[in-house]
Amino acid sequence: MPLPEIDMNEFLIPQSRRNLKAIEVGFASQVDPMPIYDLNRPVSCGTTTICMEYDGGVVLGADSRTAMGTFIVSRVSDKLTKVVDNVYVCRSGNAAHTQALTDVVTYHMDFYKMNNKGKNPPVELAANTFQDLSYNYRDQLTCGFVVAGWDEVKGGQVYLIPLGGLIHRMPWAMGGSGSTYIYGYMDYSFKESMTKEEAIELTKTALAMAMSRDGSSGGIARVAVISKDGVERMTFSEDQKNLPLFRK
Repeated sequence: MPLPEIDMNEFLIPQSRRNLKAIEVGFASQVDPMPIYDLNRPVSCGTTTICMEYDGGVVLGADSRTAMGTFIVSRVSDKLTKVVDNVYVCRSGNAAHTQALTDVVTYHMDFYKMNNKGKNPPVELAANTFQDLSYNYRDQLTCGFVVAGWDEVKGGQVYLIPLGGLIHRMPWAMGGSGSTYIYGYMDYSFKESMTKEEAIELTKTALAMAMSRDGSSGGIARVAVISKDGVERMTFSEDQKNLPLFRK
């Protein structure tokens, strides 16, 4: 029994159908340019990351979109990366570079714990290790970090390590492409010695603002709180109706 003929045009997107029709009738100049994705392009953490100190610890936040140019690779990636129990890092830049360097720092911090009877390393030590590697390989790596955590000596701490290997402790710091949209809001809204609830609300609102403007930021908002009591993780999204909306 012969197989039925299938019209492949039915499986083409409207843009492709218009292109074929234009060629058939001799109007090749009217062919719409098709989007071309370079699949060899490095995966980028075009992102929005925020860390801030509050009275008792630190709050970290990040969106969950990972992009490759204009192509969204993942909508639910986790950019709040654990280094050790008391230190997390927010990554931005080339995803492979940030992941590899974070793995190296994690190895060094685990080695510190082994040599100190399981004691967690100071946050400053982890941040300085990130800075040292970022500076030494500044010509090979494209990555930026915001390191945040809590220890018994200095409490909650936030360290900014941008592209090139500078390190600077700040009461709050941001990274990624979306941060450029909300520096004014953060300058206006942040205040010293905020409560935990105030810091979470500020982080959530700032992330929502950046995600509504930056094409490389989106998905859900992931937030972590680090204090003497440990790490508390939470997520906010439009579906859960607990993430502010700044667009119609």
